[in-house]
Amino acid sequence: MTFPTIFVAAVSLFFADPNETVLNDRVDLIELNHHYDDRGWLIMDQIIFYRWSPLHGKYFVRDWRPLKNKSQRPQLDRKRGLYIATWYDGPILRTVSAKHFKETWTQFDPELKDAKALPKQFRRPLLKVFPSAR
Repeated sequence: MTFPTIFVAAVSLFFADPNETVLNDRVDLIELNHHYDDRGWLIMDQIIFYRWSPLHGKYFVRDWRPLKNKSQRPQLDRKRGLYIATWYDGPILRTVSAKHFKETWTQFDPELKDAKALPKQFRRPLLKVFPSAR
């Protein structure tokens, strides 16, 4: 992990509200995708979360999020052997972990391509954020 990531995590833990909701998800693969147009201009950076289908012998998208800042970039936790992406999803702290990670640079959107093979209504998305009743 880089120093800024460790620093942000440490400060977040120090000032964390003990009643704060944390959503923890586990997926099979996290992809950091850099999607470019045909002229080489960056369209967007996104994090795509996959599940492995033993029946089909391939990964299918569960969910995705735009990469809004570098702190969302998945980090390797060497102690646990997991890649972990952490960010605030509205007021909720969310972590998603996976044993496998890849970074890609494409001229197509892998999430949209996957939706042709498995329509979005059949995906198992990340845990939903529900507003607290405080």
